[in-house]
Amino acid sequence: MELIIKWLSGNYIELLGAILGIVYIFFSIKQSILTWPVGLLTSVLYVWVFLVSKLYADMGLQMYYVVISIYGWYEWLFGKKTDDHAEPVKVSRITARLGLVLSVVSVLLFFLIWFILKNYTDSPVPMADSLVTSLSIVATWMLARKILEHWLIWIFVDAFSIGLFIYKDLLPTVVLFVVYTVMAYIGYREWLREYKTAQ
Repeated sequence: MELIIKWLSGNYIELLGAILGIVYIFFSIKQSILTWPVGLLTSVLYVWVFLVSKLYADMGLQMYYVVISIYGWYEWLFGKKTDDHAEPVKVSRITARLGLVLSVVSVLLFFLIWFILKNYTDSPVPMADSLVTSLSIVATWMLARKILEHWLIWIFVDAFSIGLFIYKDLLPTVVLFVVYTVMAYIGYREWLREYKTAQ
């Protein structure tokens, strides 16, 4: 019991971030507006966790999440403007053109982040950290726009991240990302069903 208490006292920020992260993904699946304030708080906590773990790109990603949470919050409330009022954004599919643009953006982000991590930080995993970060930036923007295929990116990113966090001995975060992977699959199926029903 003493060992558990000692571990909790040293890892309570990560544990709270992991719990809030699960709540965040649940709200995302349900398309609840609470996705964004919970995501904002989760990201603030994980800025600290990743700073201490020297996962600098992931730390920077959490800073981006803080900003995109504000954007997503606004977008989900007022994103679709008509002549006389604003409507919340509805689930949509990615177009071939947007898919190409986002693929190019992902590749450019990957190389930029990898270059910075490799040359200007002591990151032990610059390539893996860059991959996760670049894809996550794109996927979160897609979430803010309610583009269905963002879930497919998250399935890959979350599953890949499990190995990265095992390597860094971030056990609550490993559990979080196992749950994320499963919930991303559930989210994809839920959003796809809603999209098909709306058609």
